[in-house]
Amino acid sequence: MVPTTLSRILITQTSDQQVIWLKEQNGDRTFPIVIGIFEAYAISRKLNDEAIERPLTHDLLASVLGHLDVGVERIVVTALKHTTFYANIILQRNGESITVDARPSDAIALAVRVGAPIFVEEEVFDLVGKPEAPPEESQD
Repeated sequence: MVPTTLSRILITQTSDQQVIWLKEQNGDRTFPIVIGIFEAYAISRKLNDEAIERPLTHDLLASVLGHLDVGVERIVVTALKHTTFYANIILQRNGESITVDARPSDAIALAVRVGAPIFVEEEVFDLVGKPEAPPEESQD
């Protein structure tokens, strides 16, 4: 597994498909994942410390897990199959590890809420990882 950071979010008002980029922490490979507008806003709002009046779905999940004394150990983007990324949320409860299947966008939205690390399987980087391009002039 390769430790990564969420390096960029591109929110486009004219499309339902938004893009996030994961970048390996100790290298220069990066790749995009297309996500929905709601997940993109959920991630962006948390990263920008924007207050919301009521909890969103990912806030609710983080709260429920906390109340149940379940920790989020890590998020892992596990595979790319037919242009669809797959991920797991690895939970910890009473010393037991629990793996839950999730969409990468939901898993990453949860990870940014609870401060959990994000990993990507090496095979995924082998398929889609490219060296990071120079920053573009854009309005993210």
